[in-house]
Amino acid sequence: MNDSIDMTTIPNQYLEDVIENADFVFFLAFDVGGSRYLKKYQHTFQFIDNNSRLMANSFGLLQKYNKRFIFASSQMSNMSHSPYGVMKRVGELYTTSLKGLIVKFWNVYGVENDKEKSHVITDFIRKGFEEGEFEMMTDGTEERQFLYAEDCCEGLETIMECYSDFKPTDPLHVTSFRNDSIKDVASMIQGQFNKIGKYDVRIKPGIAKDNIQLDKRNEADNYIHGWWLPKTNLETGIAKVFDKIKNSKVVQALKGAFTSAFRSLGNFFRGIKDFVVNAAKNVVKFKAGAELEGAVN
Repeated sequence: MNDSIDMTTIPNQYLEDVIENADFVFFLAFDVGGSRYLKKYQHTFQFIDNNSRLMANSFGLLQKYNKRFIFASSQMSNMSHSPYGVMKRVGELYTTSLKGLIVKFWNVYGVENDKEKSHVITDFIRKGFEEGEFEMMTDGTEERQFLYAEDCCEGLETIMECYSDFKPTDPLHVTSFRNDSIKDVASMIQGQFNKIGKYDVRIKPGIAKDNIQLDKRNEADNYIHGWWLPKTNLETGIAKVFDKIKNSKVVQALKGAFTSAFRSLGNFFRGIKDFVVNAAKNVVKFKAGAELEGAVN
């Protein structure tokens, strides 16, 4: 599939061909990112327009070809203060009208390549490697439920395979069913840096309270447990993401750049040292020669 397809373009022949020929559709696409991205963009015209077009496009084609599908919503869909939450709620209404299935995600995490849109776990790890510290937007007391991406994929696959077991109104919450604070997440990531000998990576807590969810907490419905359960706890998932980012080309390139910079810096200081030593030797020789000349005269 072409990764660069613009799903907001109407009409969209490529998207139509894909949906027409699909046996099953996972509607996962959305203009979204982590808290930093939402804080900056979710109230903008472009954000709302992108998601409105994307949904009108995709749901129109799902209706046209009468496809079975899952719409990836969010546990924030009942938060009317958030444009992102409202847009997800609109997606749920489309889905119910077409008798598709709604799956609510709760902070799915994994390696993300788009820095601007990256969520908290990837964001903290990358900044730890690149900047030697990671700064929290808030005081870190807000809690989230974090689900490892591989577990999420298994959950979606299970729902697809058992599609006929479910009704459009069933509460299908795909999450870890465990609450952790952002402070706890930061400490776990700092612990990963400590394990590789980087003891100087600092956490910089903010002072603000949660301005994305406004400390509103939903309760996850465990109805899905009859079919699926997550396997990866947060500590293990963070370790997996950390290792993947640590071994990524970007981080290796950074290491190479830092190594090269320190080598050049070392060579520079060694050059200065040699210059000073040689200059000192010349001064000593000059002084000794002058003293000898004075003694002869």
